[in-house]
Formats: sequence, C-alpha cells, structure tokens
Amino acid sequence: MSRRLPAEWEPQSYIQLTWPNEDTDWSPILEEVLACYKELAHQIVRFDKLLIVARDAEEVKPYIEDIDKSKYIIVETEINDTWARDHGFITVFDDGKPVVLDFQFNGWGLKFASDKDNMINRHLFSMATGLKTNAVYENHLSTVLEGGSIESDGHGTIMTTSECLLSPNRNGAEMRKDIEKMLKKAFGAEKIMWVEHGYLAGDDTDSHIDTLARLAPNNTIMYVKCDDESDEHYQQLKMMEHDIKKFVSGETGKPYTLVALPMCEAKYDPEDGHRLPATYANFLFVNGGVLVPIYNASTDEEALAVFRKTFPDREVVGVDCSALIRQHGSLHCVTMQYPLRISM
Repeated sequence: MSRRLPAEWEPQSYIQLTWPNEDTDWSPILEEVLACYKELAHQIVRFDKLLIVARDAEEVKPYIEDIDKSKYIIVETEINDTWARDHGFITVFDDGKPVVLDFQFNGWGLKFASDKDNMINRHLFSMATGLKTNAVYENHLSTVLEGGSIESDGHGTIMTTSECLLSPNRNGAEMRKDIEKMLKKAFGAEKIMWVEHGYLAGDDTDSHIDTLARLAPNNTIMYVKCDDESDEHYQQLKMMEHDIKKFVSGETGKPYTLVALPMCEAKYDPEDGHRLPATYANFLFVNGGVLVPIYNASTDEEALAVFRKTFPDREVVGVDCSALIRQHGSLHCVTMQYPLRISM
C-alpha cells in the first residue's frame, strides 16, 4: 500500500467554503464578511469549482447568482462557524485512489462550540445529501487535528508546530511520538518537521502552521519574517526562522529555499483595540494561480510582489481579507481543497 498527502499546489477540482449566516460569530459584521466571501467565490471559480456548505442555499444564491451553475455545488447542513480548513476533510491518495480523512474538530482546543461543525464531513459523505465522489471515507475521529495545523510537500514530509499539535487541550506534549506515528500512518509521511517557535497576536489556533510558514513548489518554504525589533513578534519569529533554516528537504537532501514574507502592518480590532493576526502566509493555491490575503495595509504590495517573483508562472490575486481577521483567521483558514470528482 502506498499512501501520500498531496502537495497543496498540485491540481485540484473543488474548493470548499462554509458560508456565514447571522447565527455564527460573524453576526456583528455579517455584510462585511459576506462581501469577502462573495469575492472569494468569484475568484475561486476562475480556477477551480466550489463546494459550498451552508445552512440554507437560498441565503447563498444572491451572492453567486452570476456564477455559472456548473461551477458550484451547494450542500445544506447546520454549522457552528465557517472555518472549512479546520473542520473539512483532508484528502490523501492510497495507491492513487482518493481517501478523505475525517478527524475530530474540537473548536481549537475546546475554545468554541464545534458540535455541528464536527458533523459536517459525515453529512457531506452520507447518501442523504445526494453528493457523489470518487473518494473513500476514513474515520479518524479519535484524533484531534485541524487542516491548518499541517503542511505537506507531497514527497513524504509534513511540517507542523509543536505549540498546536502538542497543546494540552488537544493531544498533549507527552504524545509527540504517538502523533508522529499517527501522521506517518494516516498521511503516508516519512518525515515530520516540528516548528518549535513562532506565534501571531490574536491567534486562536495555538499557532497553526498555515499562519506562519508554508511549503511551496521547488522545495521552498515561505514564512513570516519580522524585521522590527520593537514588534512583539520579533523574537519568536526570529527563532522560528532559525528552526526552519535547519530543515532539510526529504526529496533533495538539501536545505529548503527560504522566501520571507513581510510582517503585515499592525491591524487592530475597532471594538476593543486588540491586535489582529493579519498574515500573508495564509494564502491559497488554486489551479494556475495563488490567492493572497491582503488587508488594506501599507505592506500589501510588498507581499504581492514576493508572490509574483516566487510564482512567475501563476496568476497572483490579492483578496481583501480585512473582515476575516476580525474573527482571527484569513483566506486559507476559510477554504479547503479537494482533488476529487464531486457531483450531485
């Protein structure tokens, strides 16, 4: 048996969005965040198809009415929140056949309600939805794991943070060896790279790797770098950089090419003034492109320029995610890619 977790930049068919409504935490800024989701939906269908999970399809249709109906599927189910990256399936290939892994989502370490979100995958896969895929369902609900907590290069290496996977409200530090065994078995991984440092102010996820450092094509790691010694992130991100410099590609046996992303200009919550976790690392690969979160910040164009230089063969599209960081996530956090055939 040969199992592998594909690299995110490999071709995919569908991107999942779980649609906000007034009963989610988005309620105070619902119209603002719906405008962001509308833009996301329209950008995604330029490259891939959409799988939209929503409480009520009729609530979604006004925002996608000009999108070709062949480009999206809407599945109705109850939801707590909208972070598809963390409650969505993680897809692997087993001897070339897609398998969707269903892990337990516990609201980022029991911080928030997740009972409905934790049922979304089973509902999607039930025949009652009318959804059809070419994938096999696999139950991993005994293990807490969010999609935003791991990165794969598609060649047997997974990158993650010890702060998240080993947090006491998930699995616990004493479980490191067991977690490594689980990751290797579930994902066909041969090597686990642990990032021991790094954080973002305002983050609820206990340092998800997709907010800090990302694996990219050509044995590259893109990571957030802070050059301002007076910034609260400076020391931790400097130590994270040292962690990453020690990593060696399992594919080439050589150090990774490192590409630094600027620390976003500080953004603060307009209600209580706390700093928001704005990060350019929370980007999404799509077929032939890369969607990059921007924040109406002075650093946006610098970040976009890094992406254009790093991916000259891809279309780089900035998407305003100022609304998303109000609930402490961004573009990658609200999406999940599926290299599957899906139909209704």
